[in-house]
Amino acid sequence: MEEILKQFPDLSDNQILQFQKLQSLYEDWNAKINVISRKDIDELYTRHVLHSLGIAKIIEFRPGSKIMDVGTGGGFPGIPLAILHPEVDFYLIDVIAKKIKVVNEVAAGLGLKNVKAEQKRAELVKQEFDFIVSRAVTNMPDFVSWVDDKVSKKQNHELANGILYLKGGDLTEELKAFPKATEYNLSDFFTDEFFETKKVVHLPLKYKK
Repeated sequence: MEEILKQFPDLSDNQILQFQKLQSLYEDWNAKINVISRKDIDELYTRHVLHSLGIAKIIEFRPGSKIMDVGTGGGFPGIPLAILHPEVDFYLIDVIAKKIKVVNEVAAGLGLKNVKAEQKRAELVKQEFDFIVSRAVTNMPDFVSWVDDKVSKKQNHELANGILYLKGGDLTEELKAFPKATEYNLSDFFTDEFFETKKVVHLPLKYKK
């Protein structure tokens, strides 16, 4: 929590309370439905919450934006980003029903009105979004094939609409087919050794109809 307060000093009292509640909510739900490893639960704020908020070091989503989180698992990066951006709409999807149950319960426990979560495959989603976020659910070529027709035509940010992907390691080979992709090292923002090889990849996607 200390690092979150340091990195995001303008949080409201309500946002601080919501971030503080995450530990007990995830501990409680994880005991019933295992969505986070025991080791990671102890490091929830570094490995899940702060990692998710790495996207917010690259971009501040504008009010009214629409963001889809594909393969959200227990709600990452969607839930922390939704706390940080209360005036942005977040749509969280995963193919595993029990994970979506946890996401919905956590969102309800936090009083988040800007989160909708459903069990769904990305390919079946019909809406359009400013950005599609995710945390390393698959390789980039496959991920792009799932979502490349779901990007809004209207640009609301300086950063071009498209994908914001949290991933680690050497991505040279994986991104070879995407010369417009930009890698941002999270070690430039966060000092914990966990972030040494972690990145946010921004890949602009052209609107397709």
